[in-house]
Amino acid sequence: MREGQKTFTARRLRKDETLSEKRLWEQLRNRTLDGHKFVRQSPVGPYIADFMCRESWLIVEVDGATHATTAEIEHDRIRARHLETQGFQLLRFQYDEIINGMDEVLTVIRSSLSRLPSPPPSLRDGSPSSPAGGRGHKDSYQ
Repeated sequence: MREGQKTFTARRLRKDETLSEKRLWEQLRNRTLDGHKFVRQSPVGPYIADFMCRESWLIVEVDGATHATTAEIEHDRIRARHLETQGFQLLRFQYDEIINGMDEVLTVIRSSLSRLPSPPPSLRDGSPSSPAGGRGHKDSYQ
């Protein structure tokens, strides 16, 4: 996917968010979660992250029913491996986990944020190897 196309797709995804994405975004936006800055539907390399905390190299993904097919499961594994090799940690939550258990979801996110080391300054400055420059992090399926 070309850069301009990724930006267009990310904007469309922000506009067409699901109920679970909307509810999680309400908890993550404007540094609401313990002062951590999250962005949503952000391009990361060849992928688009649902929610990302660049400072902590954490990506939070919301999976709906489409992530249950064999093809989507394999695509998610490949995607996760790529993001891990780039240095990101990836948390995955199912739609119903967010709708019915927001407190537990936020507890897992907080726990992950507290365990993650800060990346070195060279990876925080927006250089090509920083998250802002299009790199990715690690995967922990939840």
